[in-house]
Amino acid sequence: MNPGNSIYKMVKGLINSDKKSFDELYFYYYPRLYAFSKAFLKVEDDINDILQEVFIKTWDNRKKIKDLETFNAWIFTVTKNAVITYFRKKIQQQDFENRVKKMVIGEFFYDNSLEYKDMKEKVDVIVDQLPEKRRIIFKLSREEGLSNSDIAKKLEISIKTVEDHMMYSIRYLRSKLKDLEILTILYISLFL
Repeated sequence: MNPGNSIYKMVKGLINSDKKSFDELYFYYYPRLYAFSKAFLKVEDDINDILQEVFIKTWDNRKKIKDLETFNAWIFTVTKNAVITYFRKKIQQQDFENRVKKMVIGEFFYDNSLEYKDMKEKVDVIVDQLPEKRRIIFKLSREEGLSNSDIAKKLEISIKTVEDHMMYSIRYLRSKLKDLEILTILYISLFL
């Protein structure tokens, strides 16, 4: 880095805990790191969270930055590592959710199919008590697996209307089932 270079001055200011230099580095690097992260991630909220962590780490480690020449490589490496950590967490979270579902389904539902059948019948009775439009929307979502947008198109209503009906349906089901056994609670948590 050339000492006359503005990035050199910003990094030097960062090392000396100059908040203005940090802000300047943020505005200089944010779009570059965003484009770099977007090559791996598609969800913008996740990218913003990752970059927030990168800049917190940059500020926290400012006194450890020794080589101004390699700052650019350092900040991109920090970003790459944050992306990798993000993927690891997502994989662990998904693995955990899958294990819980398998355990619950395996131990509670399939091993005890009579209880599962009984619980499903109770849920079906309550679903049948929903107002007609709400019941149709609920069944299209939960039994046919349609998205809110697909249901809205199919029924020629707004997505907001679909979301409202689903919210009230789930709230109604939970209120009717709240006094039932743990299996029902697990069923509601995982599948409703």
